[in-house]
Amino acid sequence: MVSDVKGRIHSIESFGALDGPGIRFVLFMQGCPLKCLYCHNPDSWDTEIGRVVTAGEIMKEILTYENFIRSGGVTLSGGEPLYQPEFTEALLTLCKQHGLHTAVDTSGAVSLLMAKKAIDLADLLLLDIKALDPVLCKQLTGKTNENALQILEYRERIGKPVWIRHVMVPGYTLDPGKLERLAVYLAQFTCIEKVELLPFHKMGEFKWEELGREYQLGDTPAPTPAQVKQAKDIFRKHGFSMPE
Repeated sequence: MVSDVKGRIHSIESFGALDGPGIRFVLFMQGCPLKCLYCHNPDSWDTEIGRVVTAGEIMKEILTYENFIRSGGVTLSGGEPLYQPEFTEALLTLCKQHGLHTAVDTSGAVSLLMAKKAIDLADLLLLDIKALDPVLCKQLTGKTNENALQILEYRERIGKPVWIRHVMVPGYTLDPGKLERLAVYLAQFTCIEKVELLPFHKMGEFKWEELGREYQLGDTPAPTPAQVKQAKDIFRKHGFSMPE
């Protein structure tokens, strides 16, 4: 049965307001194939830890918040939810049975073939494009962007919405030329409803230290307000609506 499918979870946020439209139940799943230099949840990478649950158990917990999230929905995040495709598919199926809007927050690091059923089911995809240049993407995350771009192209073909997320890291992705090329590339997709430009921060640095991992961006500054404005202006020029 769908409700019996097991998975590993990292944590839960019962009243999330930043991961899709409205107030949402956000489930952070365990395990990720990437090793992003700026990851603020490196404790979510390991696939052998985390709480083992069934999709039915999580659905029961979700439904205790149904009155609060009815106008929002459920977001599966991580880690990387598509790294557990069967569990993600089961959760999306159960949410759909209960009429709840679903979003999957993904790096797109998993192959389309592996995660197609879950990608089909998700009402909304929050897709993190780490970098358009595959070499830079591999430098930042350990893998290229091939899978992420294929997933975006697939959502375009099936006509289902995507919100793009892009972290602006000084010295890496926070560059006018790179941002211009990304904006031009994304502007061709009608499935993209929103682009969120996220300033780099170091709020997760302490987790790297606790895990005994080297944090390579310790000397990297946060983007300045002027740099953020310049980045948003580039995307506005290509037709994207950007909040101030």
